Amino acid sequence: CMNAGRPVPATWLAPGPRRWLSSLPVNTVVLFVPQQEAWVVERMGKFHRILEPGLNFLIPLLDRIRYVQSLKEIVISVPEQSAVTLDNVTLQIDGVLYLRIMDPYKASYGVEDPEYAVTQLAQTTMRSELGKLSLDRVFRERETLNTCIVDAINQASDYWGIRCLRYEIKDIHVPPRVQESMQMQVEAERRKRATVLESEGTRESAINVAEGQKQAQILASEAQKAEQINKAAGEANAISAKAKAKSEAINLLAAALSQQNGSSAASLSVAEQYVSAFSNLAKDSNTILLPSNAGDVTSMVAQVSPRPVLAAGRAVPGSGSRCVRQANVG
Repeated sequence: CMNAGRPVPATWLAPGPRRWLSSLPVNTVVLFVPQQEAWVVERMGKFHRILEPGLNFLIPLLDRIRYVQSLKEIVISVPEQSAVTLDNVTLQIDGVLYLRIMDPYKASYGVEDPEYAVTQLAQTTMRSELGKLSLDRVFRERETLNTCIVDAINQASDYWGIRCLRYEIKDIHVPPRVQESMQMQVEAERRKRATVLESEGTRESAINVAEGQKQAQILASEAQKAEQINKAAGEANAISAKAKAKSEAINLLAAALSQQNGSSAASLSVAEQYVSAFSNLAKDSNTILLPSNAGDVTSMVAQVSPRPVLAAGRAVPGSGSRCVRQANVG
């Protein structure tokens, strides 16, 4: 638009500020708004309405598309910056910011440059949060750090119609000297864990060996106990069996003696034992006791009554026995 010989100021013809897109559409009366975009329309320099996706009609000359806002999720790379931790270590850190415009009106008129504003807010918030953490906690609590930065950005960006969805730290660069110290610390920690694991393995091995020896001793003692119990039970059974057999033999002998010719059979048995005993005289010792009538077998058989009692190698008076000592018999 030109007046007679008088140029219009350039600011009147300059396009409005751009929001996320490279150019602004021209008012062609009939407009088609793409999906996930919001076109802010001004009528005679004042906000009029926001065009929705689809078919829209505008009045030429009066209506003007002032801003175009994308409603998609926007990714902004936060430049690398320096930050000092709680233990005075300088870090070089950068990140990625994920945004979405929730209110196109506030995003258009609430702040001059939303991208620049959010980026600066992310950087200042990151420096502030890193100053509260030590170097070790920075690496351990990256997730907590990201959450704190997102909360701080959302508190300020609510007036801009922008919502920060998430913030991710990309790279953390530490000074070379600090990196060497961290590497040495990691190696020392690994050696410590290896030593601890080795000692624990040795302890477990010693415990297992001691437990095995303990169980072996317990089992051996139980086996010995069972053996002694079985042996005692066997001896008791043997004694009982012998006693029973002897009792039965005595009963049979008594029954046999009570029969006819029982005394004659008993005399014959005594005579046989007498002759057998004389054949073994002086084989085990050089001192023997003989009766006075050793050659009279009939008289010995006739004496079925108990024998005279001997005491200390001497015959009791009246027993009719004599003591004979041989120097070397057999």
